[in-house]
Amino acid sequence: MLLRTRRTLSLPSVLLAATLVATLSPQVASATSFTHAAVVKDNPVDYTPNLLDGAGVTNAATYAILQSGQTMFIGGAFRTVTNSTRTTTYSRYNVMSFAVGTGAVQPLAPNFNGEVWGFAATGTSLYVAGSFTTVNGVVRRGIAKINSITGVLDTAFNANLPSGKVGEVKLVNNRLIIGGTFPKKLAALNPATGADTNYINVPITGNLASNAGALGLYRFSINPAGTRLVAIGNFTTVGGKVRYRAFMLNLNATNATLNNWDYVPLRRMCLSTAMPEYLRDVDFAPNGQYFVIVATGTVPAKAAEIGTSICDAAARFETEVPAPAKPTWINYTGGDTLHSVAISGTAVYVQGHQRWLDNPKGYNTAGPGAVSRQGIGAIHPTTGKALPWNPTKEGGIGGKDLYLSSAGLYVGSDTRYIHDEWRDGIAFMPL
Repeated sequence: MLLRTRRTLSLPSVLLAATLVATLSPQVASATSFTHAAVVKDNPVDYTPNLLDGAGVTNAATYAILQSGQTMFIGGAFRTVTNSTRTTTYSRYNVMSFAVGTGAVQPLAPNFNGEVWGFAATGTSLYVAGSFTTVNGVVRRGIAKINSITGVLDTAFNANLPSGKVGEVKLVNNRLIIGGTFPKKLAALNPATGADTNYINVPITGNLASNAGALGLYRFSINPAGTRLVAIGNFTTVGGKVRYRAFMLNLNATNATLNNWDYVPLRRMCLSTAMPEYLRDVDFAPNGQYFVIVATGTVPAKAAEIGTSICDAAARFETEVPAPAKPTWINYTGGDTLHSVAISGTAVYVQGHQRWLDNPKGYNTAGPGAVSRQGIGAIHPTTGKALPWNPTKEGGIGGKDLYLSSAGLYVGSDTRYIHDEWRDGIAFMPL
């Protein structure tokens, strides 16, 4: 298929399901997980809206996706949105919504003055996380609560974060858990007031390197039962214990505690010293038995580290194995970044600006056994090998969110083409 390149890469070049089983725990409001009976189609629907560059934004992108009821919420970095046919243009400040099944752009138009990286929802309340500092002109740093229909700010909710940003938010067991670069790095807030409940009091410290950026969390995932949290980011110590780049918490009834899970090879650097904080996303399987981490970083620093170092790769870990010597499996791209992951049970979907999967011996080349999977692909959850699914997608910088619904897979990105069709920033691959 013909591929068009939208962005310049910063790394080396870059059965319709018979049954859908929602495994959402009744106590978990936004750690949603779905088991699909088949891999999604490789052809996107025609009705999703588009995110366009313009109005001061030169790399319009989706960073956050959430379905609540019959509405899809999209967050990221954008100012201009169009309908699917690009005949009507809307002004939206980093948050927009559209109708499930039709793609009709909805009136929701709050003004967030910075990027949006996460959502959680309950009823008509929408929690929004990101790098913004004001919402509708009112000071709210990193996390805010708005009406999901009108966009009006809930002024009763105020976390009063003094600095930093929020990169992830989940509503679990009536606790709003946020992670980011704000002073505490990880906290559980009261959903009504934004006050810290002190349910999470686990110090997160230690900068990986002088060029690693702000200390803190980048992303986290919570298992469907709401009992485990796995986080990735820039840190070396958690709760007084050595934990490089990733850690697991037990989400107990009254407090969160550090789990014994520790993957020692994460203390290594990948070949690229420019990216010490190389982990990029994590997701739990629908049954909670395992999770998958994806990464950048170029290839492992030494050939002997292939199979243990998570560098430009996706890696599966078992939730109940506290000190694994290596991942259950690891799938390398051969030097290209993976930015996002979502697990349906049938497939582990990964997205970035990769050109290949199954490429442990390649470095900016297709090594022995490599298969072409431009921009997006799917991995067998048991074997760790690439599935035949191959829509092909522009690489760009690399899409930073994949979202599973009961009906399929939403692909959030910074590129225009998938399956050789124009789907700028948003695509939906149905079952």
